[in-house]
Formats: sequence, C-alpha cells, structure tokens
Amino acid sequence: MAGYDSNPFADPVDVNPFQDPAVTQITSSSHGNIEEFNPFSENSRLTTNQKTVPIQPVLPSQPAVLQPSIEPSPQAVAAAAQASLLQQQEELDRKATEIERKEKETRNVNINLRQNNWPPLPPKCPIKPCFYQDFSVDIPADYQRICKMLYYLWMFHTVTLLLNFLACLAYFISASEVGGVDFGLSILWFVLFTPCAFMCWYRPIYKAFRSDSSFNFFLFFMIFFCQIIIYIIQAVGIPHWGDSGWIIALTMIKTNTAVSVIMMIVAIFFTVCAVLSLFLLKKVHSLYRRTGANFQRAQEEFSQGVFSNRTVQNAAAGAATAAARGAFQEN
Repeated sequence: MAGYDSNPFADPVDVNPFQDPAVTQITSSSHGNIEEFNPFSENSRLTTNQKTVPIQPVLPSQPAVLQPSIEPSPQAVAAAAQASLLQQQEELDRKATEIERKEKETRNVNINLRQNNWPPLPPKCPIKPCFYQDFSVDIPADYQRICKMLYYLWMFHTVTLLLNFLACLAYFISASEVGGVDFGLSILWFVLFTPCAFMCWYRPIYKAFRSDSSFNFFLFFMIFFCQIIIYIIQAVGIPHWGDSGWIIALTMIKTNTAVSVIMMIVAIFFTVCAVLSLFLLKKVHSLYRRTGANFQRAQEEFSQGVFSNRTVQNAAAGAATAAARGAFQEN
C-alpha cells in the first residue's frame, strides 16, 4: 500500500533519464572536445579521427580581356601582293626557261635524226639534199600506198619529159628547118616542169598526208588539175609547142618512120601520165573526203600560216611604219 500512498505529482528524481550513468559518462567525456572544435578557425578539420586534406582557397579568375583587332594598312597589303606577284613571276620565268631548254634539246635531237635525205646524193657531192622524205615515218599507214604512187608518177613524169627532149632532138635532126622551135621548148619544159611538178603538187600532197593539212590538199587539187590539162596537151602534140604528141608523130610517118615511132612512144607516155593522173586525183579526193577536211579549215590554216610568217610580219610592219610616217609628214 506504500506504492499507492506516494504522491504522483512529486519530483521524480529517481527516474530522471539524464541521471543515467551511461548518458552522464558520454556527455562528460565529449564535452572537452566540443569545447575545442571551432568550425570557423583556419586549421579546422572535417573529421575527428582521420587526417583530412585542408580545403584549398579558390583564386579569383581574371576577367577576359578582348584584344583590339589590328587591321593591316593599305601599304602593307600592297607590299604583300607585290611580293606574291614577284614570286609568281619568278616561278613562271623559271618554268619558261626550263621549257625553252627542253624545246632546244628536242629540236637538236630532231635535227640530228631528221637530216635531209632527198635527193639521194653521194656524201662527197658538194650539193646537199634539200628535203627530208620517209614514207614509213611521216605518212600514216593508210596513205603510204597512194603517196608512193604519186611519187612514182612524178618520176614517170620526169622520164617522159626526158624522152620528149630526145624525141624533139631527133625531130630537129631530121627536119632542122621546122624542128628547132620544138627542140628548144622541149629543153625548157624538161628544166622547168621537173622541179615545178615536185614542188607544186608532189610536196603539197606529201605534207597534206603527213599533217592532215586542208590547205595543202586544196593546193594539190588546183595545181594537179592544171598538170592533167598540160599532160593532155602534150599527148595531143600540137606542132611548135615542144611536145612529141600524136599529131606531130603522125605527120612524121611519111618523112621519117624511125623518128615517128620515137615520137609515138613519147605520145604514149604522155597519155599514160594523163590517165594515171586522173586515176590518182580521184583516189586522193576520196581519201580527202574521209579525213573531214574542208575549205574553211584550209582558209584558217592559210591565215595562220600567213600571219605567223616572219617575212609577212616584217613587211606589214614596214608598210604600217611607212604609212604612219607619211601621215605625220602630211600633217
């Protein structure tokens, strides 16, 4: 009954939880450390038992400073451009010199390799060959046959003119009173027509096949057509024209049969020349149409050749200078 007699409102000292020995021991032992810890001191540590790394102070970053843009002056820009142009000019001059040197070397090699070989003269002859001719090197394989045939035609043409000279000589011996004119003209035709035929229609067709030149094709057609007309006239044999043709050969049958036979042989040669020329002209024209050449290309090649010719340029410059000088004197 003693428990019930106690006062419930009395101070419960004996049941105070803070008076528990375990609590009082902990609070009394950690009090000293709590007193020593100062979180605002410079040497404070974040933990009590382990060694910690002090916090490094963060340095304030410097503000970014914009550098002012420096624009080059016009003089500096001009100087840099001029230096660049001078460098490019030096490079171009160096390349031009190198190209010119290579061209000279190539030209010297070509001169050594392509020495003139026509006409084929002996080495001891004082007269040297004037032209270079090699069908296998200069002429394409498709045109070599027709080009050689034209060359053989020129050789046959030369032999015919020589025989014509001999026939006219025989005619002059047998009939000196009427054969002098024909004999003299036969010498002229042989001396004149032999080199002219080579230069005027054989070399142009050789160059045309070699370089596919429209201008040389047209030159060959015009001159070779005239050559065919001359062959026909020579085969006819008009008296006092210097040709041993059919007319003059037939008139000599009653006078001198041997001379008449010789002149008939020459007339046959002239006739063969005319027939072969017509045949070769047709062949060349068919090949010409396959190459795609035309009159416009021939005009362009002719104009380029004329304007690039040094002689024509010098003549034009001289004429222009003379005209300017005359106009200045008049004023």
